Amino acid sequence: MSKDEVAHQECPYPSCGSSDAFCYNVVKMTGHCKSCDRGYPSKEPMFDWAKDNYPLEDKGFVPKAIEEVDVFEVFDEPKTKEGGSYVATRGITAGTREFYKVKTYGDRQEYVYPSGSIKVRKMPKEFYAKNGFKGDELFGQNLFSVGSSKIVTVTEGEEDAMAAYQMLSSGGYTNPVVSLPGATPNGKLWEKCKPWLDSFEKIILSADNDKAGQALAERMSLMFPSKVFVMDHGQFKDANDFLINNKSKDFKGAWWAAKKFRPDDVLIDADDYLNLYDNSPDFEYFPTGVAQLDEKILGICKGYFTVIQAPTGVGKTEVMRYLEYQCLTTSNYTFAFMHLEESKIRSVLGLVSYQLDDNLTLKKFVDDKGREDDVRESIKSLTESERMVQFSYKPEDGYETLLDKIKYLVAAYGVDYVFFEPIQDLVTGTDKEGQLADLSSRLGTMASDIGVGIITIAHQNKDGDTMYASMIGKKAAFEIVLDRDQDAEDLTERNRTYIKVGRKNRVGLGNGPAGSFYFDHSSYKLKPWVGPQEPKTEKKEGIPFG
Repeated sequence: MSKDEVAHQECPYPSCGSSDAFCYNVVKMTGHCKSCDRGYPSKEPMFDWAKDNYPLEDKGFVPKAIEEVDVFEVFDEPKTKEGGSYVATRGITAGTREFYKVKTYGDRQEYVYPSGSIKVRKMPKEFYAKNGFKGDELFGQNLFSVGSSKIVTVTEGEEDAMAAYQMLSSGGYTNPVVSLPGATPNGKLWEKCKPWLDSFEKIILSADNDKAGQALAERMSLMFPSKVFVMDHGQFKDANDFLINNKSKDFKGAWWAAKKFRPDDVLIDADDYLNLYDNSPDFEYFPTGVAQLDEKILGICKGYFTVIQAPTGVGKTEVMRYLEYQCLTTSNYTFAFMHLEESKIRSVLGLVSYQLDDNLTLKKFVDDKGREDDVRESIKSLTESERMVQFSYKPEDGYETLLDKIKYLVAAYGVDYVFFEPIQDLVTGTDKEGQLADLSSRLGTMASDIGVGIITIAHQNKDGDTMYASMIGKKAAFEIVLDRDQDAEDLTERNRTYIKVGRKNRVGLGNGPAGSFYFDHSSYKLKPWVGPQEPKTEKKEGIPFG
């Protein structure tokens, strides 16, 4: 060591904290700390005493960063835009900041964490890291020993921790208060701090009343069952807000009144269940018009996933079209629809045919029958309420696109029901079974989450099994199975579709046979079977629907 050097000095960097690792050259006016391995001078701001102990002026050099933050002004508190003290406006005393080892200078504050890492706050609310800060520690944890009290208080911010400590600690009593490094701490933090937090009998969480605060409470409650209590801040945002408004007594009252956290999805007492009863809507549905079917499922229920299953040629698409028309004409619900196996105009003309009681499913039929004006008026009539929304989908885009589209239709157009078919055509590739199982599960969840009725068609093979994925029916809330004797000699029987409620029936009014439809060729639409008597229809040969 040179004769110009003075060793074993206090490090000028407050974040270091070493009292004997700094070596200073009095001639060159430079230095180096063996503890934090930083040189002096630096662009980092430092305390006033650094200049006095380790002069720089004789060299005519003051670091640029120090000039910018006015480290050497008389005051050592950051300023507000109005020119006053920012720190002073927060209500936290110098003694409290000293206890938490918070350093204030210029327009910056340094929050020193247990390992010596530092979170720097540039006023009013800009943060950056120093000394390897990783956000995996609790601010203030090192100031309170393990199990030093029955209760520990946890906040979302350093200023809130100091404010809470200041309001709660009095009369010689020290109340442990720590802060998370942020509202969404990482998993490493929980791993490191869990034993320390678990040493207290009760953990009171003083967090913002928002989604992040709720998620934080839920996570902590899973880690520390029965220990987590949550404060109700009322009109105040956080602990520091209480202090700023001189409401320390109110904060203490809210602290003592903190309630054991219970997730929203956990019900336990009579009030919970009565509130559930009072605020839960009953089944929302529109009737199918088939008496026996409605007796079992009430109707097509909103907020549930319904699957209609049948082999090829039974008439599944026409059953779905019948239900679409029912929704439009017997309710005030808005529905969206998509039929992958037919054109958009065919789908529209199918509904027009229902309204006009005539087979107008092709433009050729419209022209041949001279019903152009009727069709135009029908389209206007069907769409004037804007409750019928047609959409499209490209299977090659992936079914995530469909899920997003459904969410969009519900949010943008207030859609109550979504009809689409067939579900097997929504997936591509070799693993259709896996994709369809996943899609069905997610459709069921989505229906419940956003309150939309989702109705689809699933093809069955000749053995009655769902093609590619039996999980389609298993994931549904309602399973409607169709059957028709397409080879029956009797034309009436050949055009009669039998309905059965399958194993899945969320209403719980039974399964099994549930009536039937009859396809009337003269009007080209399905009609509920009217009873044991023969339906009133022309006994003439025609192409069975399908």
